[in-house]
Parts: sequence; C-alpha cells; structure tokens
Amino acid sequence: MRIEHLALWVDDLEKTRAFYAKYFGTVSGEKYHNPKKGFSSYFLTFGETGARLEIMNRVDITTAAADRSLSKGYTHLAVSVGGKDVVDRLTEQLRSDGYTVASEPRTTGDGYYESLVLDPEGNPIEIVA
Repeated sequence: MRIEHLALWVDDLEKTRAFYAKYFGTVSGEKYHNPKKGFSSYFLTFGETGARLEIMNRVDITTAAADRSLSKGYTHLAVSVGGKDVVDRLTEQLRSDGYTVASEPRTTGDGYYESLVLDPEGNPIEIVA
C-alpha cells in the first residue's frame, strides 16, 4: 500500500501551482473543472517518487484555521530535498522571494534537518534534508 495523494483547498490555484513547480519541481496535470459544482483542481507530481498533491478550489470553501500548525487535522507537508545545503539554499530563496519562513533551518529533536516555510496559501511545508 502507499498514499496515492494528499489534497489541499486553496484560494488561488494558479499561484499555488506555480509555487510548487518553481520551488519543488512539481509537474502539473491538466486542470479539471466542474462548473456545476464550482470545483477546479490540479494534480501536482513530485519528481520520480510519484508522490502527488492535489490542489483544489471550490467557490463555497472560504475559510481556514487561523494557525494550521496548531489545529487538528493536516499539520504540514514534508518535502525531502536531498541535503542540508539544499534546505539552507531553498529556505533563503523562499525568504528573498517574500515567503514566510516560520522556522529557521535546524536539526530537530527527532533528528531531521529542516526548515518550515508557508506556501502562498499559508500551508506549512517542512523542507527536509
């Protein structure tokens, strides 16, 4: 068994799709749109792993928890980038491009080297070595 995909509700599909492509190298599938339900989505694939993230929008989904890292349910998405130097570089690139770095690169108590950044929608992403 394996997880087939994770899904996120977002306000701006195109901005979110561009973010994950630019910083995490995702490849987007075709946009799906169901006008009857006011629903649109993209599946984003992360490299050779085949891991996928579905970003979704529906006109009647309008609110999110104020601090997603401190509410039950989805807490973060962890993306392994291959090394400490890549974590450091990508974190700095995201910061210089105006994204929020919620936690600086560090080695955590459970042994991960990671930083925590927020995507354009405020979703936490752990960038992991």
